[in-house]
Amino acid sequence: MENFNFSILLLFGIGIFGGISGAWLFQRFNIPQVIGYIIIGLLIGETGLQVVKQSDILNLQSFNWFALGIIGFLVGGELKLEIFRKYAKQFTAILLGEGLGAFFLVGFPVFFIIFHITNSVSTALAAGIVLGAIASATDPASTINVLWEYRAKGVLTTALIATIALDDALAMALYGLGTSIAQILIGGPSQIFKEILNIIKELFGSILAGVLAGLLTNFIIKHLDANKEKILTIAIGILLLVIGFSDAAGLDVILATMSMGVTLINLSPKRSEELFSLIKNFSVPIYVMFFVLVGARLNISNMPLWLWAIIIVYVIGRSLGKIFGSYAGAKWAKADKNVQKYTGIGLFAQGGVAIGLSIMASHHLSGIKITETISLGDMIIFGVTATTLIVQIIGPPLVKLAIQRAGEINRNITKDDIIDSLKVNDVMEKNLILVKAEETISKILQLFSSYDFLSYPVVNDKNMLLGTITLDNLKEVLTDQECWDWLVAEDVLIPLENNTIKDTPLKDAFIIMRTLGVEQIPIVESITNPQPVGILDTRKINKFLEQELIIRTKDAA
Repeated sequence: MENFNFSILLLFGIGIFGGISGAWLFQRFNIPQVIGYIIIGLLIGETGLQVVKQSDILNLQSFNWFALGIIGFLVGGELKLEIFRKYAKQFTAILLGEGLGAFFLVGFPVFFIIFHITNSVSTALAAGIVLGAIASATDPASTINVLWEYRAKGVLTTALIATIALDDALAMALYGLGTSIAQILIGGPSQIFKEILNIIKELFGSILAGVLAGLLTNFIIKHLDANKEKILTIAIGILLLVIGFSDAAGLDVILATMSMGVTLINLSPKRSEELFSLIKNFSVPIYVMFFVLVGARLNISNMPLWLWAIIIVYVIGRSLGKIFGSYAGAKWAKADKNVQKYTGIGLFAQGGVAIGLSIMASHHLSGIKITETISLGDMIIFGVTATTLIVQIIGPPLVKLAIQRAGEINRNITKDDIIDSLKVNDVMEKNLILVKAEETISKILQLFSSYDFLSYPVVNDKNMLLGTITLDNLKEVLTDQECWDWLVAEDVLIPLENNTIKDTPLKDAFIIMRTLGVEQIPIVESITNPQPVGILDTRKINKFLEQELIIRTKDAA
């Protein structure tokens, strides 16, 4: 047991460190970081150095569910009801267009290839229907990762998030009906009505579980007076309960956690935003390891040429189906031009959902032989594994291309982004009032009563900054009015050892103010010329940041 624990810990270390290193390398060439994670997985997996075995990946299946659950929850946090009310027609049309487009453009070519090999219409139809259904699925993980990496925001980003969120349910419905029809065609038991009931149970059961978890989480964060760490711990605990229950009950993990996120963001938009931010930051190493394992599990060796032909037509048919299907749906719904043109190329990624469906299909269809050595089930799982490798490599760069062409990169701006872009000189109050060192307390108090400054710079006869005066450090003399006329500013000022200059980054100035515990601080020209040139006031800066955030995000909204 000790050796097992050590091997898993070592695997996590290799995966996370290697994944981050690969991401850094690929980002240097303007390639999305998720490609770096997957390539490192390929290098250490079955296709490469075989550091990670298939048995290791099977042992980490619970971790994969955890990662997918967090991804589903964060995707749900992007889906606000007012967006759906406004764009419901567009989202539905795009979803049906791209899903059914991929289904038919993969299903028909696969049918002809398998019929040419087997001369069996039923086997060829079964293969075409099942692979077509799996082709409709889109991987939310890598797509969302790219959107977050490039801070995308806009109508195309919204359409992509909504489509991949709903795509899971459509893929499961098509798969369930497809496998039932396939079993009928090849002479298996006819259980199509049972399969439909199972799909309904899985879809609505997953949604119900997620909604209940969202209600519970909302109740806790609304009534519990806890710090960020406790709220994060409680939310992760509830997420684990939902993921574990969904796995045990045969529900869809992504759909359940997505429903939890949707419920929470719509019940308490402002209160839950901080929680989503905490979980997003917490999940970074989980994402890295998840995508490394995606790469590690891909094994495409020893496949016959005819199977490579199916892989090629699958990738081409699925890609064309996504592009033209989403375009037709968006065109019919009169969506924005960018949504019409670029949604399709943002939906190429294929991952956990497709691989999971292929594993299920391999169990259902393992008894049907394509050749003497390969069954229909083997063909499906090998084909989907290989196509996942291909589209996971080309998918993320195309997501980046889509949002780049639509002009939506770096538009998901926060206050922190604005702070990082500013210097003190950009936001300081330049109409300052200086207090001479020999100024009496009586005159200084008149300044506090006449203006709304909380502190005043004290200067010498050469206008060089000596320190500041605040009401707080005048408390001791306020009750003794007799000293007001003879006590001067130099007697009560707070000396400043390190002056803040006007070229200081705003974020560094905020750190200085938090350290000093003040809301205002004087700003000087330079270190060699400590003449006061302004006052930094956190109240006024916050108002400025709110206005600037509205201006910078106006177009994206």
